[in-house]
Amino acid sequence: MKILIIGGGAAGLMAGYYASQHAEVTLLEKNEKCGKKIYITGKGRCNVCNACENEEFLKNVVHNPRFLYPSLSDYTPYDLIAFFEAQGCPIKTERGDRCYPQSDKASDITNALLRAFEGNGGKVLYRSVAQEILIEDGAVCGVLLDNGKRLDCDRLILATGGLSYPTTGSTGDGYRLLEVLGHRMVPPRQALVPLNSSADWVRSLQGISLKNVELTLKEGRKIRYQEQGEMLFTHFGISGPLVLSASSFIEDIRQCRIFLNLKPALDAEKLDKRIQREIQEAPNRKIITMLYTLYPQKLAHVMAELCGLDAEAQSNQLGREQRRRLVETTLALEVPIAGFRAFTEAIVTQ
Repeated sequence: MKILIIGGGAAGLMAGYYASQHAEVTLLEKNEKCGKKIYITGKGRCNVCNACENEEFLKNVVHNPRFLYPSLSDYTPYDLIAFFEAQGCPIKTERGDRCYPQSDKASDITNALLRAFEGNGGKVLYRSVAQEILIEDGAVCGVLLDNGKRLDCDRLILATGGLSYPTTGSTGDGYRLLEVLGHRMVPPRQALVPLNSSADWVRSLQGISLKNVELTLKEGRKIRYQEQGEMLFTHFGISGPLVLSASSFIEDIRQCRIFLNLKPALDAEKLDKRIQREIQEAPNRKIITMLYTLYPQKLAHVMAELCGLDAEAQSNQLGREQRRRLVETTLALEVPIAGFRAFTEAIVTQ
């Protein structure tokens, strides 16, 4: 049997390794090398998988985790670790049960996949772009390349990836090829992606990173995501680990609302008492100076403006109503969202 695989990423290479145990396999890769996206994962170190049981793994799959259950039952993260170690690429486990190659080089993961595939007699054709999937008598019979060459096959494996990081080759080829065959395509969208904001005050905070804040994503009255961690203000809106994670839970960007709790360790009463204590300790200092004790300086000015405070007034002039606004805004600062960033900045396709 002859099998063609379109796409030389992690999926294509792994499929090629197992298929080549039973068939003659040729892999078509449009780039000059395989695994280009692998090279940029984990900041060049490649977070291969997590050393965890299947149930723990599935808890972290945002949409329809049941779909993956049969695959994980057959092939667990521990099986994947054993595969790489058998290919001469030892794996280490770090904080959060994250697994990386011992060398901290993503290239070792790609090389291990290639060794496994080619060791079984698999063949890679580089700079080979599939233009069309050929059909005869209702079945796939081959692929036509963009240079006019035809390659025949008995079976075809399509592993072209999504649309994220198009510079690595993920330019939606698979969607186009499948649509021509009559498949109905659900419009793909970017996920694990930064978010644009329509508010000038958000963009004015460019470069400020907040740690230990809580982000809440709401759509209507429903809370879709709520976690503590780190986020970043940028020239276009917001980014950072919390924002990237939250983006994958957004169902309708037009309905989503994002709130930041800047002091998640404090409730309203405790925060109000802290503000009063700051005032009592230095009643004659300016309100803005007092706010510097609560927030980064740029953010302090924004908070004063959003709460309608006279930043230059003395802090002992801060009344109960003004303190209430300050407390409420601190515990639920709404960040207006205007949309997703482009696929060029998305980590995955949803």
